[in-house]
Amino acid sequence: MKCFDNKEYRREIVNYQTLISLEVPTLKVIAHTNCSILLEDIEKSIYRLGIPEDMNNPKITAAIAKWYKTLHEKGRKYANLHQLYDECDCITSENINIVIEVTGTRDLHIWHIINVNFDKIKSAAMKMPRTLTYNDFYYTNLAVTRDETTAIMYDYNMLGKGYVYGDIRNVCSSLGNDDAKMAFKSAYGTFDESEVVLDEIICTLQTLIVACEREVFPSWATDSLATVKDGRLLTAVERFI
Repeated sequence: MKCFDNKEYRREIVNYQTLISLEVPTLKVIAHTNCSILLEDIEKSIYRLGIPEDMNNPKITAAIAKWYKTLHEKGRKYANLHQLYDECDCITSENINIVIEVTGTRDLHIWHIINVNFDKIKSAAMKMPRTLTYNDFYYTNLAVTRDETTAIMYDYNMLGKGYVYGDIRNVCSSLGNDDAKMAFKSAYGTFDESEVVLDEIICTLQTLIVACEREVFPSWATDSLATVKDGRLLTAVERFI
């Protein structure tokens, strides 16, 4: 049973209902109230909990890709008809200024380039086709059938709408080796690769904005900060322009 004192997090209850209505595989929901949800016990179901080794297993990462493909294919119409959390919403001039101040990088040329081209970048990001996106991949949110032929993600607090490559990048960045990544991408199939160029910018800005909201700058955002300082973000913006 999951109980949500925070009203914002109660969106996960609705998210389970949404995915079930769209026939996207989830854990079985036994019952729910307006602030809690009762799910089947994974250990007594057809699934087992994900383990770190799953991130290196091409068979399992291919199964994960099939779940994501189903989510994206069935989520397109729904995402276009409903107001949902969108990771791009946080990308504002105000939030970028907070990042500049917190990271002490005001003197870097990249911020001038982003400021001049901000409307173009934000507009392009919001115009990319939307679908339902999971946004929170890790093995701790993974369930795998005991024969390892099927996998699903659970814990839908971060479920929202976004562009397909955002999810693909989110998964592949956590996978343990190239074979696992290749298996995921092969099983997922084709997607609009033009999203990759813009994602290099959007992903970095999203990560830094969220990181700079924390009292202590988190370690998982250090590489994104490095892309600002070593010129990788500038290269990505210039490529986009």
